[in-house]
Amino acid sequence: MQKKNTKQPKLHIKKGDTVKVIAGDDKGKEGKVLDVILDKRRAVVEGVNIHTKHEKPSAGKPEGGIKKVEAPIHVSNLMLVDPASGKTTRVGRKLNDKSKLQRYSKKTGEFIK
Repeated sequence: MQKKNTKQPKLHIKKGDTVKVIAGDDKGKEGKVLDVILDKRRAVVEGVNIHTKHEKPSAGKPEGGIKKVEAPIHVSNLMLVDPASGKTTRVGRKLNDKSKLQRYSKKTGEFIK
């Protein structure tokens, strides 16, 4: 019997980061990460991958209607925008001065908060 891998994956983006879409229908768009779904390796980005959702009238929302919502997009289609330079960059991890792993920009070499 095999062990189930319960370790959470490390992703190059976090909630609150600004990212650029590098593949798919929304290629070239930038937005802020609203939510990260770790187990599916997906992220919800503001203004990207908009889908229409139909809502039936209910007691809580008697009007119902059609709503536009952001759907999750796979993190492999996203690239971090470096806060310092404003350009896209790859992300690495290295120890900072307090011996703690921290993300850094591979383009500029600076740490990302």
